[in-house]
Amino acid sequence: MADEGKSKDGGKGKGRADTGLKVRVKTARGRTASSVRWLQRQLNDPYVVKAKKEGWRSRAAFKLIEIDEKYHLLKSGYRVVDLGAAPGGWCQVSSRKVGSSPANPLVVGIDYLEMGSIPGVTLFQKDFLDDDAPAALKEALGGHPPDLVLSDMAAPTTGHHKTDHLRTTYLCEVAADFAIDVLRPGGAFVAKVFRGGTENELLATLKQNFAQVFHFKPPSSRQESVEMYVVAKGFKGRAAAPAEAGAAET
Repeated sequence: MADEGKSKDGGKGKGRADTGLKVRVKTARGRTASSVRWLQRQLNDPYVVKAKKEGWRSRAAFKLIEIDEKYHLLKSGYRVVDLGAAPGGWCQVSSRKVGSSPANPLVVGIDYLEMGSIPGVTLFQKDFLDDDAPAALKEALGGHPPDLVLSDMAAPTTGHHKTDHLRTTYLCEVAADFAIDVLRPGGAFVAKVFRGGTENELLATLKQNFAQVFHFKPPSSRQESVEMYVVAKGFKGRAAAPAEAGAAET
């Protein structure tokens, strides 16, 4: 497992933005201290400002941009599935990188939250954990296996680190199972995990099914955030099911 964090240029890569604080938020009647801190952080977050300026739906777009700059996952003509897609920043990045269009949609996203349409992206307002969700995603790609499965899913935080870690790890496990079921050989998988890395069982599954597995914290991920991303490259392909193996032997 490679554990990779800051870029070699000291954190001033292509996705970096000016981090100088500029706006101070005053308290007001009905505004709690926590809401003041949140608003001040948003107004002074260079990635929030840059996302609005460049037309991205969220600052999270820069996380995928930085992951792709390092691992080269998004290529022209690739098919992409985005799990936990709202508000759509990763779908935007993916669509532009792979050349998806309304005439030839190559990107499909799913989230239980409502999202506005994105050109070249098929969107489902649906919980990925629903039984029929995986089939809907496969059908949206016309039965073609995706080249990349992305998951920025995270369970709502409770404030209890161990609980939050386990709940998000579960979502990562479900996403990994889906990726292993649908990816083309050589494909890749990216998913959010919490600091402390990937659980041993999940890590063993990824190493068994992918040629390379890394942990990476994008520069645009807030320093105080416990999130990281697991990046698995070089999907080895699905082993033949027992029935298939038996048929091949006869």
